[in-house]
Amino acid sequence: MYGKFENKYLTADNKDRAFVEANKLKTLWFNTGTLCNLTCKNCYIESSPKNDRLSYLSFEEFKKFVNESIQNEMGTIEIGFTGGEPFMNKDIFKMIKYSLDNGFKTLVLTNAMKPMMNNNKELFKLNHLNLTIRVSIDHYSKSKHEEVRGPLSWEPMIEGLKWLSDNKFNFALATRLMWNEDEKVTRKNFKNFIENYQLNLDAFSKSDLVTFAEMDEKKDTAEITTECWGILNKSPNEIMCSSSRMIVKKKGDKTPSVIACTLLPYSDEFTLGLNLKESMKKIYLNHPHCSKFCVLGGSSCS
Repeated sequence: MYGKFENKYLTADNKDRAFVEANKLKTLWFNTGTLCNLTCKNCYIESSPKNDRLSYLSFEEFKKFVNESIQNEMGTIEIGFTGGEPFMNKDIFKMIKYSLDNGFKTLVLTNAMKPMMNNNKELFKLNHLNLTIRVSIDHYSKSKHEEVRGPLSWEPMIEGLKWLSDNKFNFALATRLMWNEDEKVTRKNFKNFIENYQLNLDAFSKSDLVTFAEMDEKKDTAEITTECWGILNKSPNEIMCSSSRMIVKKKGDKTPSVIACTLLPYSDEFTLGLNLKESMKKIYLNHPHCSKFCVLGGSSCS
């Protein structure tokens, strides 16, 4: 007898676990390393100034996977960078430039604080229609944002946001629905935040303000069975592991590996090998994040 999320193929009530088939590799993610200038509460990847469980990726390691995607015509249209804090990786600007030079839409997830602003001249040179900088903000109020991100984390983020807006970057906000607040109310209050700081954003645009389901592993969530697709009126092709992969370099490994999901960098079950081609395989939704974030939460990182 298995407990919840213990058997790859069966749920705790002995039903067939839902799975997702790999289609085109629409979005190729790179975790540039888990080191971060902040230690946020409930960070899904436990980023901090001390967590180096995922090492910094080098430009050459990054380039290898981008070239594989191009050469194998895998259908990639977007390159995403996440961390940790991507702007702490010394090769990030070379990576962004290579992505843009090869015609990819390019998305960088950041907290918009000192690591970005200390290098804003380099970033300014790369401003492009295909580049989007997405800034994490945990609430539209300073007090609740700093409750998650720590003291003195608000003003530097605001400075970064204003710089992006004033310099006409494509940028966006990303927030977690973690305050028992309706999404409509959240967007209405972010509208006031955007107007207050004179940011060139639309709070009611789902691309300008991205909302994510909260991923608290302590809270119970349903397992997803093959029957659930019909019950929920969802298609497996809507789930992000059908069209994305992430490259990570685990501490101690000589080479980077491919994992199924941006949310599960430490799970061996979701590690899919050393190249993109062999990673395009069936993924069983055997983790609470699969249920809470992707299927029931309807969230996607890209």
